[in-house]
Amino acid sequence: MQDKGDAEIRDYVKLRNTRPFIAKEQGFIVPKKSVFNKVIGDSHLELEFSTFLENCDDVVSYSKNYLAVHFKIDYVNADGDISNYYPDFFVKVSASEVYIVETKGLEDLDVPLKMFRLKQWCEDINRVQKKVKYDFIFVDQESFEKYETKSFRQLVENFRVYKN
Repeated sequence: MQDKGDAEIRDYVKLRNTRPFIAKEQGFIVPKKSVFNKVIGDSHLELEFSTFLENCDDVVSYSKNYLAVHFKIDYVNADGDISNYYPDFFVKVSASEVYIVETKGLEDLDVPLKMFRLKQWCEDINRVQKKVKYDFIFVDQESFEKYETKSFRQLVENFRVYKN
């Protein structure tokens, strides 16, 4: 069963309006391209990926999707229940193009379901508004460490899992 309802925009998330929040002590980087003063990684991969984004000339800005941002997408999980999915990053490559990025060390049963739902969300949002084009990318740790990607565009071209 698949929901074929209409998409609508109910609200916008403005990162600069995110209220201050306390984060647990863990690894972080001090970014130059993020609205937040620290990017705190939930994993080593997230810190590596943040550093990569900082060094990409073709990235205007980016943000980690903290719970305080309140951006989530509902999806049907592997058990058949409705769950919330919080993608890892937003990456702005121009005023009119934003990528939503999921980074993952080990895949679980829900990853393909989340990626299918994220793909659907991007298609829906692009259909109901034309101001900003949204796309997604899945970055797995093994491939990220294996390939020496130099730019975000190169990452988009090479990381095509879940795109079809």
